[in-house]
Amino acid sequence: MPSALVLGFDPLAVPGMDGGALRALLDKELARFGDHAIDASMALIAPDASAESMVVAALSERAWDVVVIGGGIRKPEPLLTFFEQVVNLVRLHAPGAAIAFNASGGDSVEAAQRWL
Repeated sequence: MPSALVLGFDPLAVPGMDGGALRALLDKELARFGDHAIDASMALIAPDASAESMVVAALSERAWDVVVIGGGIRKPEPLLTFFEQVVNLVRLHAPGAAIAFNASGGDSVEAAQRWL
């Protein structure tokens, strides 16, 4: 069974975000992976100093076939350096994994399937 890791911001840790509603969407999306016979895990990180160690821990958990980096990490221009850091952590700690990008919290399965 192929494996996928989804990296994104924890909506409960981002000020000004409707964390409960977005978290419910992310949980629903994670369940959808199973419907497509993909063994998936989601690492939701806080945008703070703990992010790097959390990303490394998730990447090191197993050999992933694909790592999906969420739009919350990738899209805001002020987070460009953080996004680059995440991509480079994936290269270092999951070198055999393809890298995919979702457009929203609701299309991570499709993003992963492009590379599985």
